[in-house]
Amino acid sequence: MARKSLLLKFLLWREQKISQRNFLLILSSIVGIAGGFVALILKTSVFYLHEILLKNKSFDEYNLLVFVYPIIGITLTFVFLKYILRDTVKHNIAAILYAISKRNSIMQAHKIFSSIFGGILTAGFGGSIGLESPIISSGSSIGSNVGQLLKLSYKEVTLLLACGAAGAISAIFHTPLAAIVFAIEVLLIDLTRFSLIPLLIASVSGAIVTNVFFQDEILFEFILKDHYEVKHTIFYLLLGILTGLISVYFSKMYFKIEKLASKLPDFRRLLLGGLVLGFLIFLFPPLYGEGYQIIKAIFRENYTSIMETNLNLRLVNYQWFFYFFFISLLLLKAVATSVTIHIGGVGGIFAPSLFTGAIIGMLFSHTLNLFGLNISESNFALVGMAGVLSGVLHAPLTGLFLIAETTDGYELIVPLMLTTTISFLTVKIFDPNSIFTVQLAQRGELITHHKDKAVLTFMKLKSVIETDFTTVHVDSSLGDLVKIISKSQRNIFPVIDDDGILNGIILMDHIREIMFDKEMYDKTQVSNLMIIPPEYIGFNDTMKEVISKFEKTGAWNLPVIDKAKYIGMVSKSKLFSTYRNLLLEISEE
Repeated sequence: MARKSLLLKFLLWREQKISQRNFLLILSSIVGIAGGFVALILKTSVFYLHEILLKNKSFDEYNLLVFVYPIIGITLTFVFLKYILRDTVKHNIAAILYAISKRNSIMQAHKIFSSIFGGILTAGFGGSIGLESPIISSGSSIGSNVGQLLKLSYKEVTLLLACGAAGAISAIFHTPLAAIVFAIEVLLIDLTRFSLIPLLIASVSGAIVTNVFFQDEILFEFILKDHYEVKHTIFYLLLGILTGLISVYFSKMYFKIEKLASKLPDFRRLLLGGLVLGFLIFLFPPLYGEGYQIIKAIFRENYTSIMETNLNLRLVNYQWFFYFFFISLLLLKAVATSVTIHIGGVGGIFAPSLFTGAIIGMLFSHTLNLFGLNISESNFALVGMAGVLSGVLHAPLTGLFLIAETTDGYELIVPLMLTTTISFLTVKIFDPNSIFTVQLAQRGELITHHKDKAVLTFMKLKSVIETDFTTVHVDSSLGDLVKIISKSQRNIFPVIDDDGILNGIILMDHIREIMFDKEMYDKTQVSNLMIIPPEYIGFNDTMKEVISKFEKTGAWNLPVIDKAKYIGMVSKSKLFSTYRNLLLEISEE
């Protein structure tokens, strides 16, 4: 009670002293800083956990540990989430999008801590994932819970949720502009005067945390070694196609493994998946962990330091071994990441996408250099990262600005624009939705920048169901019906049986000619007067399906049923008045 009283006093003081606009700007900075510290905690913890677990180990010890550690980490994560926190919701971008579209941007408070600890356990013990998703999930949850605590509107809570994500992304990569673009492009936050300044403040706040606290070895930054050469432009176009195709492969593998994993009981999935993951990492140690050290080695063109494998291939020709090794990494990273996530690990696909992109860019340019073209392999690795990230996330601008900012300049802006665009267009041919949005889109739960479609997603069927229609029992007579009509303001009467099952409806216009003929009152049964509705609305129908049924039938009123039981009616007038009010609300700046 004391805490609620203090909060109430603060809110009253705030209303008198600080405008709502300025209050949101202050909150966006706080949430951005909080998102930055989440990134700091996760990235630093995982970095030092790797150091502790693998430092000064012999070759044989190292090989054994990289096999065992990921299994231990994912098992600990699974037990922690399922049996301690009892958290069954995934810690990924799709969960954030679902919260925005279907939960009024409400994210549970424990998501802040479960994402942090789950990410540390999974990635710290070598799970082949990225930390970006749990960091973004925690940052978004902080923003959402701050908004809920301060009794803000849905639109303001959503903005703070996005500010948490932007602060987190900005801190991870030290890329404030890319963080804003991510919030707009991936989280689908509208770019308006209402949202732009808070997002900018949150992103800068997150970047400040990076500047002050992050150590150099943890930062993801590159200094360009070579200039962009216009004569190589055609090869960047071809790289766009390659990264697009690899992105499609990545997405297909992700859902293929998810489908396989979903068929197994929890512990069998954990055991079999853990063994598969451990075996892959044992054969190809660079699959261990996020992979940023591998990316940095590729950028430095220090390939021999990466080429470690427990396959007995040392007698093979170097060039053949080189291609076998890196193509294996290219294809197996998607497998290792998908297995890690779907057997119970907490992590995302951001870092694996960059890992895969760096390899495909390097391999492509290395192959061209065999023909004497003298192409910068480090530049192609960087642009390849942007290409795969753009393709997997369906976010070409995010990929473009992320790599442009991490290289501390825009020297590669032209090849980045070309490759990310071509990659995105290539992916769209095969996959209209990204990994994050495909399942939401299939269920009609995905918000978009198209305001008309977004309104349908925000609308809830419960909000348009009218329950003041008087029901009539199927065994009633016309006389009973007339008595009901005399007390009703409606001209439609649902007909139900003893179990509440909807048998039909009666329209007053259809009985007007006989309703005053008293001789018919006892002779005529309601069952002979009712008609079957042209369509039924299911209680779990999406608003898109509801609109479609009204358009198909031309009806002005349709009944809502749940397992054949009558729930209420939806009228076209109520539907469109609610639609209009919501459209006005989300269109305001």
